[in-house]
Amino acid sequence: MTKGQLPMEVPLYEKERLDDLLTHHLRIIQSDEVFSFSMDAVLLARFAAVPKRGKIIDLCTGNGVIPLLLSTRTQAQIEGIEIQPRLADMARRSIQLNALQDRVTIREGDLRELVQQTGHGAYDALTVNPPYMPLTGGDLKLNRHQAIARHEIHCTLEEVISSSMRLLRTGGKLSMVHKPQRLGEIMTLLRQYRLEPKVIRFVHPRAGMEANMVLIEALRDGKPDVRVLPPLIVYEENGEYCKEIYEIYYGSKEGK
Repeated sequence: MTKGQLPMEVPLYEKERLDDLLTHHLRIIQSDEVFSFSMDAVLLARFAAVPKRGKIIDLCTGNGVIPLLLSTRTQAQIEGIEIQPRLADMARRSIQLNALQDRVTIREGDLRELVQQTGHGAYDALTVNPPYMPLTGGDLKLNRHQAIARHEIHCTLEEVISSSMRLLRTGGKLSMVHKPQRLGEIMTLLRQYRLEPKVIRFVHPRAGMEANMVLIEALRDGKPDVRVLPPLIVYEENGEYCKEIYEIYYGSKEGK
């Protein structure tokens, strides 16, 4: 089998492509028609606090990029849940492609109803890269798949956080990536639903620019005590990735 090909039992459909995740020889099926992961998912997968063993759930899993990346950091059982059938199918095929079926499971369904299947407190850790934007009347110019990924069509921020609280055991950790503009709302909702913010890190495109992402870790039923980590700067002045971004993507700058 040459590079870019799939095993015969894993089909690649029209307008889909096979991308390299640049770590542990992982590959992922993607399509610009529905969803392609971006830096926020990669940063969350590296930032997330995950146990060595136990159970992890990734909400709004999309094409499964975060479960794939998390599989390199832990021996825990990992699940992802995605409401869009086409994306869930892509994620399952990527799991099969990477021979991770014994460790990673993709559920198709509504995260708001998941606790009815799993019971309360079923997970030790939870990750989520949710839709960033509240739904307004003029927001649906994108195709349906992209609109669902970016806008709160199937779940609001509050529903994501309240569902996370129910899914996590006491002492379990939530890791989220979101937009800094909504940080006040996020902090309020986390505490409202007994998820105490513990670690915050802002991501800046370049030094001297405003943050365009924020990474947050919260502890189910934790005590108030939050740390703000040094900022993560994505690009150097010359336009190249900074050293830490190289390490996240490639292992080291020399590994490019």
